[in-house]
Amino acid sequence: MAEVKIAVRIDSLPVQLSKALQLASQLGATAVEINARNGIRPSELSDTGLRQLRKMLNDLNLRVAAVRFPTRRGYDNPTDLERRVDATKDAMQLAYRLGASVVINQIGMIPDSTDDPTYASLQGVVDDLGRYGAKVGAFLAAETGSESPEKLAELINSNDDAYIAAALNPGQLIINRHSPRDAIRVLGDRIQVVSAVDGVIDLSAGRGISVPLGQGTADFPELLGMLEDFPFRGYFVVGRQQMPRETVLEELQQGIEYLGNL
Repeated sequence: MAEVKIAVRIDSLPVQLSKALQLASQLGATAVEINARNGIRPSELSDTGLRQLRKMLNDLNLRVAAVRFPTRRGYDNPTDLERRVDATKDAMQLAYRLGASVVINQIGMIPDSTDDPTYASLQGVVDDLGRYGAKVGAFLAAETGSESPEKLAELINSNDDAYIAAALNPGQLIINRHSPRDAIRVLGDRIQVVSAVDGVIDLSAGRGISVPLGQGTADFPELLGMLEDFPFRGYFVVGRQQMPRETVLEELQQGIEYLGNL
């Protein structure tokens, strides 16, 4: 089995970018996931700024595993859609310039019926972004979550000329009562990056919650074996939203060690 490649989600660290990169390197990661909305905005990054960022990464022997670009609305929502698509394309350009091959975002609610007008609109956006990815050299990776893996796979597999990758997030699937195993089975080699998040269903609260790696119901050894069948050669990105500030470093370290032991 190939060595597990581990990255740290930089926006999970409550410090400035330069310090976050140093911490990621000290924790033993070989790459980072950068947020292009809250960390580095493509429209505000000059050529000089880009060179400085590359130098910081090189000095720390870090690569950029992925760029995260969480839009406020999905691509199913018509409000400011053109601006949102253009901004996503800017993030894809940034990813390419940083040496990353994927931009992670959830694509939005997928209608149940392909006859729904919203489905056709969403399909058009996905196809446009898929073709742009082939042009620029970095692809949109649709992150698993609220939608069933089957619906997501049907949407992104529908056009051979417009490639959309997938970002597997086992924790979000569990929270939304979907199966990570099913996601790997139907998305297959579309999975180019894994958001290494765990999750459980809190029966007392009647909802799902994300938890540190190894403390939820995601069977990462099994999932790793399933991914190896394709084979998967992407990064596992450690870190999740809203990590407790006082334990974030400890959780990241434990997550890196947990994956490394696999």
